[in-house]
Amino acid sequence: FKCVSLLREQWIRARYERNEFACLERQEPYSSGYREGLLWKRGKDNGQYLSRKFILSEREGVLKYYNKHDAKEPKAVMKINTLNATFQPTKIGNAHGLQLTYLNDNSTRNIFVYHMDGKEMVDWFNAIRAARFHYLQVAYPGASISDLVPQLTRNYIKEGHMEKTGPKHKEGFKKRWFTLDDRRLMYFKDPLDANARGEVFIGSKENNYFVLPGLSSPCQGLNWRFGVTIVTPDRKFLFACETEAEQKDWLAVFHRVVNRPMLPQEYAVEARFKHRS
Repeated sequence: FKCVSLLREQWIRARYERNEFACLERQEPYSSGYREGLLWKRGKDNGQYLSRKFILSEREGVLKYYNKHDAKEPKAVMKINTLNATFQPTKIGNAHGLQLTYLNDNSTRNIFVYHMDGKEMVDWFNAIRAARFHYLQVAYPGASISDLVPQLTRNYIKEGHMEKTGPKHKEGFKKRWFTLDDRRLMYFKDPLDANARGEVFIGSKENNYFVLPGLSSPCQGLNWRFGVTIVTPDRKFLFACETEAEQKDWLAVFHRVVNRPMLPQEYAVEARFKHRS
């Protein structure tokens, strides 16, 4: 809700304070295909936020950042085709906090940034969405605008803590932070980790993916009592929630995912998961 408030605030300011809707010369060139600026980025290892130069280039199809403002080579290159941006003020601890994710060798990489100026952060968000829109127009030339808009950026279906055990179901349960991003269930030791400890692809029931309440195997080292079992064609994943309410919430979102037929492009994602495992 905080991200909705931030976007609404900047929309109101753009219309009534900056008169962007009435004066074309005052409109932010979101669709110009290029943006450059400084953002405060969280360090991967030490968690310290430092000023970093970011460049969004639609022509190159990337968002990249540099560790030094005068560096010639970027520290990381994020391809627009896998890039996502979502406001995370609570997680990041800043009212304008933005989480960027992209795929690196088919694994999700998180980057956490913020800017003290809310307009600057919203401008970056809109620029990323505009770049994504232009990419999707080329990738899916027959798609309508209404089909493409939901794919520009997405919020996570659900995030929160659960406990998990290992593939043999004999390992002790460990508390992890889980993020459900469409069909990718990722788990982290800490909510602000740059890389997931692991990922689970959740397909559809037509492809032998199922979600069950409780734990399908006897387990040891269990601290939380409310179990969730995800059955995939290859193995079972066992999780435990702290409360019954959390268990019901996770079961509900997992059921929505498995009850949704898979899209053609999701079969390719599933194949990459199987190849990686």
